[in-house]
Amino acid sequence: MIKLFDRWDIEKVIVKEKALEPYLDLTPLLAPRTGGRAAEGQRVWTQKTNVVERLMNKLMVPGHRGKKHKIMSYKLTGKAIKVYGIVKKAFEIIEKETKLNPIQVFVTALENAAPREEVTSIEYGGARYSKAVEVSPLRRVDYALRIMTQSAYSKSFNSKKSIERAVAEEIMAAYRMDQQGSASVAKKLELERQADSSR
Repeated sequence: MIKLFDRWDIEKVIVKEKALEPYLDLTPLLAPRTGGRAAEGQRVWTQKTNVVERLMNKLMVPGHRGKKHKIMSYKLTGKAIKVYGIVKKAFEIIEKETKLNPIQVFVTALENAAPREEVTSIEYGGARYSKAVEVSPLRRVDYALRIMTQSAYSKSFNSKKSIERAVAEEIMAAYRMDQQGSASVAKKLELERQADSSR
């Protein structure tokens, strides 16, 4: 049996939300690092990439908020082996504190943090309106991963908290649906509130 990081069984992980199931790839891998081989000739290749590898890819270039790109991404851009260590240590922290399979905790956290609705702007007769729209499952997963990684970096930057601890805490807070501890859950609820008021 192939175990992720040679430690955790990925085959017993359950995706409760059926809409996200095709987009959370849980193919058993020893090391979640395919180097983009799934991208060859594919338009939407992220669907066929292991969900833990997608977390690692997001951590390598965590993105930016406004003009703070350097703050969010200068430390790790492109360092695959470093990110591999970060994710492994974060999962070890999750396992130690929750006594559960960290892959299951991570998948449930993603399901909890993925927004179902968001707001878009439409122009009608020269006036702009906000309109609530449903979010596609692939975008839901991408969005949750992005907010998780940005939140972890902002909590560990210029502080004594390590990035491993910040990633682990963000995932555990999203798993518990803790709005105070998880920026991704807070952002999801904010988006859904905005969509409700724009309906």
